[in-house]
Amino acid sequence: MRMPAEWETHASTLLAWPHHKNDWPGKFEPIPWVYAEIIRHLTRHERVRLVIKNVKEKAAATAILECAGVDLDKLDFPIIPTNRVWLRDSGPIYVKSGKEKIMLDWRFTAWAKYSNHQFDDEVPVALNTQDKIKRIQPMHKGRRVVLEGGSIDVNGKGTLLTTEECLLSKTQCRNPKFSREDYESVFEKYLGVSNVIWLGHGIEGDDTHGHIDDLARFVNPTTVVTVVEKNKKDVNYAPLQDNLKRLRKARDENGKPFTVVELPMPKPLEFEGARLPASYANFYIANGLVLAPTFNDLADRAALSILAELFPKREIIGIHAVDLVWGFGTLHCMSQQEPL
Repeated sequence: MRMPAEWETHASTLLAWPHHKNDWPGKFEPIPWVYAEIIRHLTRHERVRLVIKNVKEKAAATAILECAGVDLDKLDFPIIPTNRVWLRDSGPIYVKSGKEKIMLDWRFTAWAKYSNHQFDDEVPVALNTQDKIKRIQPMHKGRRVVLEGGSIDVNGKGTLLTTEECLLSKTQCRNPKFSREDYESVFEKYLGVSNVIWLGHGIEGDDTHGHIDDLARFVNPTTVVTVVEKNKKDVNYAPLQDNLKRLRKARDENGKPFTVVELPMPKPLEFEGARLPASYANFYIANGLVLAPTFNDLADRAALSILAELFPKREIIGIHAVDLVWGFGTLHCMSQQEPL
């Protein structure tokens, strides 16, 4: 089995319509409109499967999407109850075995932090009643493995990025007593990964305790972008410098060094005294375009320009994410690609 890279051709993008108002306390009202703008761009290039919790919600979502100019013919509406909408983590991960597409149904425990995750854990099963493709629940040492899509990133050739903070820490521990070697064995068996690059810590304010998709991302098999903080007094400066050093020393599955490209960090973004995980690394690569979060920051322009150089054949679309990130996630966190 092999997990395709995100830039490989998609059959669709999986999203879930926002409904859990407590994820955006005091800021929920604009969130459906942000989603509509994201869907409008995506449906110009690929199908979107928009998970809706019930028929009433479908009618409300459709009204907003029509107002936003979305091509509804490019949308599917699987009706599946959810606790939250972060399908990067609760949704399935698709892999390929030859030409066969397989759904990996990992256990989801809401980042080992929240108790209300029972609906989210069943999303892959519910989707597969429609897809009817082979579904596997990854197991290791006699138990089902907990893994979130935001905790890993692959180059599609055998190399995977992750962090020690997320997978090896005793805080928000996903798989108690799992070692580095245990995870590497799981990645090899189920994702076709022979080479794992372990970074250290995630960014401040990250509710997931160190997801890689706020830190460093593959943009092609031999190039990695990673966020860096220029302000030495900022809490993110030291851990991001450590990650940068690790990437510069890292080697790919063939023993060759990567091209490492630095992305800026926006200035600290806070709401009601909480530091938010605002990061330009949380972009999403779709067919024909890259959606990138922006934060009303001077660094927005630089980040979009860097991504434009890295993806010369794709449109680079900035999505205003100041409200979205109050839910402790942005574009990559909310989406999951289904390979062709």
